[in-house]
Amino acid sequence: MAQAVDYGAEIGAANVHVMAGRTDGGDAAERAYRETLRHACDLAGAKGMSVLIEPINRRDVAGYHLAHVEHAAEIVEALGRDNLKIMFDCYHTQIMQGDLTERFKTHLPMVGHVQIAAVPDRGEPDGGEICFERLLASFAEAGWSAPVGAEYKPRSGRTEDGLGWLAPLRAALA
Repeated sequence: MAQAVDYGAEIGAANVHVMAGRTDGGDAAERAYRETLRHACDLAGAKGMSVLIEPINRRDVAGYHLAHVEHAAEIVEALGRDNLKIMFDCYHTQIMQGDLTERFKTHLPMVGHVQIAAVPDRGEPDGGEICFERLLASFAEAGWSAPVGAEYKPRSGRTEDGLGWLAPLRAALA
């Protein structure tokens, strides 16, 4: 953990992502995860960084400990650390829970980063179940002004072949 924070600080990163991993979902796993997050928040805070936790869908990662935004919010509230935030990944949240607009608005004060990808194929954010132009416009209307990350698998295998989505989504955030 210390090495990840040191590397992040060296490159000027604002955040470090602490994954929950696969667990049995029991109380011991939850306690261990929360203790890890406390430690990570202490280390990151000393370098002026935040810690991001990301709910990941269990279809792609069976047994992943943190799969729901509300669970992440509960952890953020319980730990009470100013530098602990949620990575709101629209791909994972749509698969597990849906209702992206309202879920985002509800948890906006706890969100530290937003990621997008098409559902269900995790391709470029230019189709599928989510209308990203409307979704990102609603995020901007709710007060989101930070960058949005695109974490996807290029359908053609080459990122540069699939960047047609970029201009319309930039406009939606303006």
